[in-house]
Formats: sequence, structure tokens, C-alpha cells
Amino acid sequence: MENNIEMITGAEWNVMRIIWSLDSASTNTIIEKLQNESDWKASTIKTLLGRLVKKGFLASDKEGRQFVYHALIPEQTAMNQSAEDLFSHLCSMKRGQTLIDLVDKTEMTKRDLAELQKLITEKIKTAPEKVDCNCLPDGNCH
Repeated sequence: MENNIEMITGAEWNVMRIIWSLDSASTNTIIEKLQNESDWKASTIKTLLGRLVKKGFLASDKEGRQFVYHALIPEQTAMNQSAEDLFSHLCSMKRGQTLIDLVDKTEMTKRDLAELQKLITEKIKTAPEKVDCNCLPDGNCH
């Protein structure tokens, strides 16, 4: 099954973040980590793991009496796909302001900011004066 990041729920993102952080993790480790930050029962967490395997985001190997899970999609790929999906639903004219607000509210390293500055310097050379609206068929929105 091709993994479509739109299919990951908020709860499943919590599971994925643990597995990405640890590279791989046993059922017990995942349950322990999630129960430290939530009131989820072990059965709920196991259900989430099963769904993520079925959706093609995780694979599992049986080691003794436990399963060990590892991600089938890199974290950065998932985050990029999620952001692209969100932005595909936004008005084209307002995406820029949303990015500006996001950058303003996001803690980033000096290296990240330098890379962003470099990218902006390159993009500004070919940027249009105006981006057309994609909300209405006539392209006329506020």
C-alpha cells in the first residue's frame, strides 16, 4: 500500500514520532513512552500500531514475545508531505503570509535561518508580483 500522509491521525503521529526518535522500538517501549505523556491504554496503543502497519507506515519484526517496529517512511518525508498537503488546501494568495507567520512563530537554528535566507534570495529573482487566487473559478477573492 502506498503511504499517504493524509491518512495519519493525530494519535498516530504521536506513535510515529517515538519510532522516528528511537529508529525502532518494541511494543513495550512504545507503550511506556506514550503512557508517560497520555492516559492511553496499552490496547489503544497496540491498535494504533496495527493501523500504522496496515497503512504502510510501519513494519514489525517479531523478536521473542514482542514486536519491534520501524518506520517505512522517513520523518522528514512525512513532515514535508503533511505540510504540502496542508498548503494545497490553502488559498494560493495567502500561503505566503501563512509561511511568514509560521517562520515567525517557529524556533529555528541559525543554520536553518541561513538556509532559508539563501533560498529566499534565490526565489525572489523569479517570484511574480502577484499570486493568483485558486479559491474560485474566476480567480476573484479577497
